[in-house]
Amino acid sequence: MAAVAAGGLVGKGRDISLAALQRHDPYINRIVDVASQVALYTFGHRANEWEKTDVEGTLFVYTRSASPEHGFTIMNRLSMENRTEPITKDLDFQLQDPFLLYRNARYLVRRLKRDM
Repeated sequence: MAAVAAGGLVGKGRDISLAALQRHDPYINRIVDVASQVALYTFGHRANEWEKTDVEGTLFVYTRSASPEHGFTIMNRLSMENRTEPITKDLDFQLQDPFLLYRNARYLVRRLKRDM
């Protein structure tokens, strides 16, 4: 993967990552931020605990030239299926360091853990 600096990807790494994202969504026009390694968890209401999913990889936050104007994608290293979420008014976030919790319009509670 590309080099990551304090401000995110740099140089050709940013260009390569942007091109890869645009293959999935041609309306993505700029990468805003990057976390080099995250893991996605889902809250299992039956077991009343967090369950790790098969989504793990680099998180990209970006802007789009179409609605919705912002979104994020986890480029999954464990399978060919990436996780993409539009950032809309229906998306709720809560930061509980080192976790970012979010709930989407389907009311699924998810937890992103950034691995250091």
